[in-house]
Amino acid sequence: MTEEVSLPDDDEDFELDVLEEYPSLKVVAPFLAVMKKVHWFSNLGEDPDQDVVKVAREYADRLGFPDAWPAFLGDWEEAAEAAESLGFNSPAWEAEEQLRASLTETLMLMLDEETLELVTMHVNQEMSPIIEEHVQEVAEDLGIEDEEFLLAAMGAAAQACYLAVLAVMSGAGEDHPLVVRFRIFEAGYWPIGILGNSFLIY
Repeated sequence: MTEEVSLPDDDEDFELDVLEEYPSLKVVAPFLAVMKKVHWFSNLGEDPDQDVVKVAREYADRLGFPDAWPAFLGDWEEAAEAAESLGFNSPAWEAEEQLRASLTETLMLMLDEETLELVTMHVNQEMSPIIEEHVQEVAEDLGIEDEEFLLAAMGAAAQACYLAVLAVMSGAGEDHPLVVRFRIFEAGYWPIGILGNSFLIY
């Protein structure tokens, strides 16, 4: 039976204990502060500016899909249909999974498994209520009552945080695909995924 891992109640104690043993994790706290300030999903359905389009193109290119052009969806019904049609095991999803596995392998050379689990659990514990609050606000503003869709949005944001933190902890630069993908969330959009030659974004 796997021993249950519990987080310390006090955030400062958690950070001090972990950072004392692994000083390289000092990048986590500043990045967590950035994630907490993100206005999650604040621009859903809005026309993007050129900076957002540029970031979306950069992500697709760095992930290995240079022919996938950003397609910004105008309403949540379109986004829900897109999310359902993509699912798992798409080529782009497989590419992200390979990146995640590679980052995890790199981190296992730097940290022990329990510490990595503690850090990622801590990030999830801090971010989940913030993301949920933003999603509920957006749901009210846009009149979205589809609980499955809202849960998918929350899950996508939480996953984006998790993957970006893995990249940051491993020492990957700002041009790492999973960090670039986080920047699309940071701009208030939801990068749903790549389908054919379209990068679907809500």
